[in-house]
Amino acid sequence: MAARLAADAVLLVHLAFILFAVFGGVLLLWRRWLAALHLPALAWGVWIEATHGICPLTRLENHYRALAGDAGYGGGFIEYYLLPMIYPAALTPDDQRNLAIAFVLWSVAVYGVVAARCRRSARVEDQD
Repeated sequence: MAARLAADAVLLVHLAFILFAVFGGVLLLWRRWLAALHLPALAWGVWIEATHGICPLTRLENHYRALAGDAGYGGGFIEYYLLPMIYPAALTPDDQRNLAIAFVLWSVAVYGVVAARCRRSARVEDQD
C-alpha cells in the first residue's frame, strides 16, 4: 500500500513539474523571480523531449509500482486520468521533437510578453 501511494505521489509531482515547465512562464507576470525556477525546468523539459530521454521521476514511479506489485497502469483515478497526459500512447521520436520545438516557441512567446510588460512598467515608473 505504501509503495502504491508513493508511486501515485511521484506521478502527481511529475504532473505538477510538467505543468510548471509548460505554463510556469505565465507566473512571471505575477512574480518575475520565478524565472530562476522556471528556466531550469524549461531547459530540462526541452532536453528530455529533444533527446527522447526518460525523466528520473518516471523511473522512480516505475520502481514504486514494481514494489507495489503493479504490472501496469490499470486501476484508479490517477492511473486512468493522469497517466495518459504524462505518458501518451504511441509517442514517436518525431512527436517528441515537435513537442520540444512547440515548447520552445511557446516559452519564447510567453517570455516575450513578460519582457514587454516589464519594459512598459519601467517606462511608466520613469515617467513618474
